[in-house]
Amino acid sequence: MSDAVIQIDNGRIEAVTTAGPSGGWPSGTEVIDASGLTVLPGLIDCHDHLAFHGYELAKRWGLDEPRSTWHLRTASVARQILESGYTAIRDAGGLDAGFRVAIQEGLIAGPRLVLSLAIISPTGGLGDRVSPSGHRAPAETDPGLPSSVADGVEAVRTTVRTMVRAGADVIKCATTGGASSRAGHGPRDSEFTLEEMKALVDEAHSLGRRVMCHALGGAGLRVAIEAGVDSIEHGCYLDEDRELIPMMAERHIFFVPTLTVYEYHRESPAPHVRERAHALRAHHVESVGRALAAGVKVVAGTDAGGHGHPSNALEPALLVSAGMTPMQALQAATGRAAECLGLEAEIGTIQKGKWADLVCVDGDPLRDITLLQDKRRIKRVIKGGVTVRG
Repeated sequence: MSDAVIQIDNGRIEAVTTAGPSGGWPSGTEVIDASGLTVLPGLIDCHDHLAFHGYELAKRWGLDEPRSTWHLRTASVARQILESGYTAIRDAGGLDAGFRVAIQEGLIAGPRLVLSLAIISPTGGLGDRVSPSGHRAPAETDPGLPSSVADGVEAVRTTVRTMVRAGADVIKCATTGGASSRAGHGPRDSEFTLEEMKALVDEAHSLGRRVMCHALGGAGLRVAIEAGVDSIEHGCYLDEDRELIPMMAERHIFFVPTLTVYEYHRESPAPHVRERAHALRAHHVESVGRALAAGVKVVAGTDAGGHGHPSNALEPALLVSAGMTPMQALQAATGRAAECLGLEAEIGTIQKGKWADLVCVDGDPLRDITLLQDKRRIKRVIKGGVTVRG
């Protein structure tokens, strides 16, 4: 849409037209001239880890610096992500509810947050923090990030309730290992049983929370889909079981492939991680293509944190390289992503009544999606009607 005028009032979009009001602008109106720029909805990352700053054991266990420094480092990441045009983030573990409050109260700058707090998994699963030597992580001392290891149906239900009590907006769980999991527990190795997962999903839904599930392949991937999770995170081996993608389409399960993280896993210093990341690559791209063809809603998420915090906008570019059109990739990081978060009535598109979360870009991302990774091209970022950069 060319020569557009977006009217904002009290932080929300009042109108989108191709002309200003016939009687002129009311006294005191601020007019932002974005001529020559492309205005997009605020970008959304559906899978990030703002509080993760590396895979090294000392960093993962918080042993290399005071907790206060860790928190300030995380606040800096939140500000940088917002200034890059990302106005909403679904955090997939590690960030406590205090950050959401701090951003809402203006204590720190950052995107809108949808929080999971921690990854629920069984003993030996993704969220069971044990070192290669067999030592356990230091005792949990932060009640804002409750213990997430649960074995059996009743323990799973209790853990979901505990996460919600601590402020979780969404429940994060895992039914398989991952590329970066310990040697011997990989992408096709199962974690929860179907009964445990059904209990987890039932409890989460009864408490008004969606379920995002780390699941790469094998029986654990099927368990997650059969249990009725709301989004599959990674889903690298969806192509191996021809029944799964149609099941996702029928049940309206979102697919968050997180292509970005595997770019880094393929360069990992750990041989078993590199091997897994290379082995799944072709399956991953095939899975994205089949999901798109079947009508599954594929959305953007980076799984950033373990390898630092590269540009979140790398993911839309990788989605294009996996077969999406630039428009589909933009929708995967805006309107479709808002649907995945359950916030489609509030953000994700430039429409009357929604929050005025906007990004003004020098250039046309439909011609070159990679320009979103260049912060110099992000000329203005607006969140809730307030300019936060530019």
